[in-house]
Amino acid sequence: MRYFRVGPKVFKISKMTDYGVVVMAQLAQARDAVVTAPDLAAAAGLPAPTVAKILKRMTQGGLVTSARGMRGGYALSRPAGEISVADIIDALEGPVAVTACVDGAVGCMVESLCPIRGCWDRVNAAVKRTLQSMSLAEVAVPPNFIDLPVSGGRFASPAKPTGH
Repeated sequence: MRYFRVGPKVFKISKMTDYGVVVMAQLAQARDAVVTAPDLAAAAGLPAPTVAKILKRMTQGGLVTSARGMRGGYALSRPAGEISVADIIDALEGPVAVTACVDGAVGCMVESLCPIRGCWDRVNAAVKRTLQSMSLAEVAVPPNFIDLPVSGGRFASPAKPTGH
């Protein structure tokens, strides 16, 4: 019998969620200003279609408001301190679930025999509590910012992309 080693696996968020947090951090830096999608894309160093997709989901999730017209753009729907990282993940990916059984999946073939059934619920709850306790205001404080034009004002943005 052969055994294959796949290599180290990591618990990580998707690129879309990573990018979503970056875009939301840009909006948090704008405070109450309205920022255009192209300006957000440029400031975040992300492709415009990706930023548009993120903004659409954030708007649908109630985290961002949008305005059309000459002075249109996007803004946070509430202060950054009232938006959690869990809120951002929920808007982009759905509720936090570290395994399928925590996510309510039905039909696991080994559920009745599973020695750790229920353990994942505690792990998931701890992860969710941590993500809920971290506000966008906390994660939106990068060390190196420059000014970026916005409708009716200016706000800080990263000096260069951070590898996102």
